[in-house]
Amino acid sequence: MNNTLKLVVSILLPVAVGAISGLFTTSEIPGWYQTIQKPSWNPPNWIFGPVWTTLYLLMGIAQYLVWKSNISAPQKNMALLFFAIQLLLNFFWSFIFFKEHQLGWAFAEIIAMWVFILLTIFAFARINNTAAWLLVPYISWVSFAAILNYSIWQLNSR
Repeated sequence: MNNTLKLVVSILLPVAVGAISGLFTTSEIPGWYQTIQKPSWNPPNWIFGPVWTTLYLLMGIAQYLVWKSNISAPQKNMALLFFAIQLLLNFFWSFIFFKEHQLGWAFAEIIAMWVFILLTIFAFARINNTAAWLLVPYISWVSFAAILNYSIWQLNSR
């Protein structure tokens, strides 16, 4: 596969995952999500779309840099496996939190996602430093999201 096609696939994959998981989210924002208690520092709803779109684009570029590298197949495959696992966990978090309203399970799931993002960053760094650094905003945002998820869970479990 040529590099142009790898770039397109690499960007489309996380963007598509985000778009599909967004279907679970968007329908719950005006209903259930409006009714639950949130901390005073909860960001406005409009910020999540642009932030996640940017993060999915950065993830795609990072994946592309690793995929096109000339590193050995086992090392590249392990890095891409970690990437795929964290992306799958990313998808299911929206479903667990927004569609199923399982705040505690969503928190446990986002912690697992965070671990796999970190593993992905380390694996990507062995192949391409830029790819690893492109995931730093993502793990930073997921760290914030995990704290927010925990706070919302605590506020609504009383």
